[in-house]
Amino acid sequence: MAKAAQKVTLSPSRDIPFDKLVLSQSNVRRIKAGVSVEELAEDIARRGLLQGLNVRPMLDAGGVETGMFEIPAGGRRFQALSLLVKQKRLAKSAPIPCIVRDAASEILAEDDSLAENMQRVALHPLDQFRAFQALREKGQGEEAIAAAFFVTPQIVKQRLKLTSVAPALLEVYAEDGMTLEQLMAFTVNPDHGRQVQVWDAVKNSWNKEPYAIRRMLTETSVRASDRRAIFVGVDAYEAAGGVVLGDLFQGDDGGWLEDPALLDWLVAEKLQAEAEALVAEGWKWIEVATDLPYGYSHGLRRLAGDPAPMTDEESASHAALLVEYRALEEEYSGQDEYPKEIDARLGQLEITMEALEQRPLIYDPAEIGRAGVFVTLDRDGSLAIYRGYVRPEDEAREETAVQDGDGASVMGQEGNVDGSGWQHSSTSVGGTVITSGGQPIGADGSEEEDDGALKPLPERLVMELTAHRTLALREAIGRSPDVALTLLLLKLVTDTFRTSSASGSCLEASVRHVYMSAQAPDLKDSVVAKLADERHAAWEADLPLGDDAALWDYLTVLDQGSRLALLAHCLSFGINALHEKVNPYGAGISATGLIRRMAHADLVARAVDLNMVEAGWEPTVDGYLNRVPKARILEAVREAKGEGTAQLLDHLKKGEMVTEAERLLKGSGWLPEVLRPADLVARDGEAIAEGQEEEAAAAEIVDLPAFLMADLPDSDASMMAAE
Repeated sequence: MAKAAQKVTLSPSRDIPFDKLVLSQSNVRRIKAGVSVEELAEDIARRGLLQGLNVRPMLDAGGVETGMFEIPAGGRRFQALSLLVKQKRLAKSAPIPCIVRDAASEILAEDDSLAENMQRVALHPLDQFRAFQALREKGQGEEAIAAAFFVTPQIVKQRLKLTSVAPALLEVYAEDGMTLEQLMAFTVNPDHGRQVQVWDAVKNSWNKEPYAIRRMLTETSVRASDRRAIFVGVDAYEAAGGVVLGDLFQGDDGGWLEDPALLDWLVAEKLQAEAEALVAEGWKWIEVATDLPYGYSHGLRRLAGDPAPMTDEESASHAALLVEYRALEEEYSGQDEYPKEIDARLGQLEITMEALEQRPLIYDPAEIGRAGVFVTLDRDGSLAIYRGYVRPEDEAREETAVQDGDGASVMGQEGNVDGSGWQHSSTSVGGTVITSGGQPIGADGSEEEDDGALKPLPERLVMELTAHRTLALREAIGRSPDVALTLLLLKLVTDTFRTSSASGSCLEASVRHVYMSAQAPDLKDSVVAKLADERHAAWEADLPLGDDAALWDYLTVLDQGSRLALLAHCLSFGINALHEKVNPYGAGISATGLIRRMAHADLVARAVDLNMVEAGWEPTVDGYLNRVPKARILEAVREAKGEGTAQLLDHLKKGEMVTEAERLLKGSGWLPEVLRPADLVARDGEAIAEGQEEEAAAAEIVDLPAFLMADLPDSDASMMAAE
């Protein structure tokens, strides 16, 4: 026979005057948590008591009810009501809704208190944001919602921002398929289609951290902290119709500009306007470029202008500042350190005086007519204008002609003695030629289908990598006078005692600056570039370049160590360790010349103990990993971290693989074979073709890197053997 279910009897509810209630010592809550009592009191005052108190009668020693009631569950609500009574906003005898437990109940007071606090479930964040959304749709503003729930308006904005996430992803979050931090990351881009696409790409990936999601959603955008955005201004970009993506949940440095093409157009327009404003100064040409390549001014003469004198007003202002500065110094000279406000004032005075002392230069009008200006962006996004550069072809003929050994006048091809190949366009405004674009950027070939086999590195990438190596060699030669002298003697002895052509050496003995036609965008900001530039600036400041007689006297009295150091510095600009395209028709460098150049460069690299890791090169996504097929990436990780680590990446897609490979290779010291010392490149028992002629050719080539041999046709190999 089935047993009948026992019926449930609920405790009755009734209103009890406030002054008949006391807080029970059986309440288990001892530690403050959650909303403060003050905020709860304000909420009760606004909307009333939403939940009654759980009370039970208090008995005297004889077990008789006293008319007072203790509160084991609802203590914070009682404290909030007490605060309202104390503030005289609630009467002492005001009726309070209560649920009254029978005094004889078997349920203990502690049991009621513990159950009330443990059985409650916090509101899901998705429900919270939907509730905020419903309140806003019914007319409440963000400030009003924030005030009603005692949160900041920023929190309300953040919760409401979640409405920009695709509904499909909100459902994933509701089912605990992603974390709140991941959901927040999707708000940086309002495109629902792109959000779903990114989630599909990362949901089964090992790397689905919020930062990775943000990066994928903004990978085609430009940060507002980018120097181009700073130069144009985000307001001007938005006024032109550009969209800015923002992140309310973490610092975003101003967000991301979604239209890079529009930004570049605005940069070009603003630079062009700045260039046109300089036309009135009378320059022959103005070159406009967002980025000036490394070595842009080599081969050009810099005009030596005279600082413009201060006006009477500026002189008086400078004198007054100087008097105040010296007075403060004298007043606080006896103290160990300046008071904070005095130190700040001295700093302001220094900056103001320095601004007055930095005078614009005044140039000879006759020189201005054949000189030009570079207009570009500085690293911090400010406008940079470099005035007073004279191209060799614009010099008076008697000043540029140089007699060679046979008495013939030697000029640069097409007037371009630095060999840069940087062609200048011809947009003329008011007699001044304004050029734009700088070096044309050739498109790299598209990546071939990745079948897993190791293919030779792309030629453009090899050229860029060897540009890094060339610059590092220059910097090393510049601080190695003994090696520089040996290198110069080697070149001179070769020219003197060999009857065959000496083409192919890594040293241009005339020290004609070798322009790097292929270079990575970060080359000019590399460690070795800065070192070489600093050394060049230091010598340039010391040398009396304006007068040949004075320069002759200066060099004559220079001590031997300084002469060698100057020789090494000048010689370093002739270093050419670039891998270039071979031209079989005679123009440019031949295959044999290229091999001799690279072998020669290896000799020099060993002599200066060149280490490209110490020179600052690392395998980054843009500089290497994204430029090679997956097999090359796996080979790099295998060599640096072992076969086990490489296998962990083998299943990844190219985009994920390059990101993880960059992280793994950072600080590992791994280098591609192009940048390794020659004795490491020629490892692993690479076989040389059999036969006497091939062996003779291999002996002629000192530690030839394998990547060069792979690209040479059979005819060129025969030519090398014949030599």
